[in-house]
Amino acid sequence: MISTFVRAVAVVLLLAAGQTPAAARVFDPETFTLANGMQVVVVTNRRAPIVTHMVWYRAGAGDEVQGRSGIAHFLEHLMFKGTEEVGPGEFSRIVARNGGRDNAFTSHDYTGYFQNVARDRLEAVMRLESDRMANLSLREDEVLSERDVILEERRQVIDSRPPARLREQLFAALFLNHPYGRPIIGWLHEMRTLTRQDAIDWYRRWYAPNNAVLIVAGDISAAELRPLAERTYGAIPARPVPARARPQEPPPQTARRVELRDERVQQPNFSRLWLAPSYRSPGGEHAYALEVLADILGGGQTARLPRALVEERNLAVNAGAFYDPDALDQTTFGISASPRPGVDIAALEAAVDEELARVVADGVSPGEVARAIQRMQDSAVFGRDSLQTGARVFGQVLTTGGTIEDVEQWPERIAAVTAEQVNAAARAVLRPEASVTGLLLPRVRR
Repeated sequence: MISTFVRAVAVVLLLAAGQTPAAARVFDPETFTLANGMQVVVVTNRRAPIVTHMVWYRAGAGDEVQGRSGIAHFLEHLMFKGTEEVGPGEFSRIVARNGGRDNAFTSHDYTGYFQNVARDRLEAVMRLESDRMANLSLREDEVLSERDVILEERRQVIDSRPPARLREQLFAALFLNHPYGRPIIGWLHEMRTLTRQDAIDWYRRWYAPNNAVLIVAGDISAAELRPLAERTYGAIPARPVPARARPQEPPPQTARRVELRDERVQQPNFSRLWLAPSYRSPGGEHAYALEVLADILGGGQTARLPRALVEERNLAVNAGAFYDPDALDQTTFGISASPRPGVDIAALEAAVDEELARVVADGVSPGEVARAIQRMQDSAVFGRDSLQTGARVFGQVLTTGGTIEDVEQWPERIAAVTAEQVNAAARAVLRPEASVTGLLLPRVRR
């Protein structure tokens, strides 16, 4: 997802430059497309002779076939198993020998791979990454061994952590039909059945240059990058890629509740998620207003929920709100709060309900909207200095149906949000029947 912190970089740069919104530029990228259809974005940053090199594929867990959950994340692991030219595990060792670091990530909407290296080592990592885009080689024993790795990863990051288990169940309850209800890492019983052929099928289905975005940020221009990109990625032929056809959610009918009790829980928690529009889903006209609403409700200790629940009523140790507008389909708007010791979680929930009812009934004020935008600006002061910030923004936007202009025009779009728009968004989204409530509670051993 793109956080408010990242997008707000645009506003900070705009103010620092003293420009008018109409003249605003955020990262001021250069872009071109290779003959095989691969989109290339360059964000020049001459602060140091280093670059961030990223390849993003328009494929994630939300594109998986029913019954094969986890294959997108599994292939992310298997992409490090080598090619005819590069042996298993050698990819990262070569990057490290060249003084760089690398990693990868999977979401519901995309899969990405990156390396941070010195400028003069860029072509070397481009050759490595383009090689595995076209020539991945998977041995049966390597696949089975790596399957054990992801099974252990699931046990460590999901099954042994009550908050993660509750989050997984909340999404499964909220998304009744859409694949966002499936965990990115996969359901355990389906992960156990993933095969080498599943991985090969996924690789051949989605991993093509015309389904990828190359983003390079740092000490380089488009003119300098183009010949490198043409020699490496440009040599890979385009292939047919299927449309991203996903089942959508039916109209929500009733509020849902999920309760998880575990003896390992030390801090109880109350949370609630609502189905919400993203920038590019139906109802997307509310997206910018929902960003502002999330900040008004939970953006810092002076926001509504922390002020009411933590400072004034002394019911919670923390409270916040969150919203992810950068999804290919519908997304989530959420809140959470943790009760103080001795406070019953039912009392905390009742207080949250009161605050939300006040927002829906009475609305927010123009002053609150202005302060929220200011907080969003203030949180982003140093964001432009990071090479990965711009690369991640463009990768997330371009793989979820957005454009370069969506990033570059964010400052003026967010500045145009009014209190009336925020209030309309709150009424449209904060509906009980579109929500799922989660309670994380300790279980006393008997």
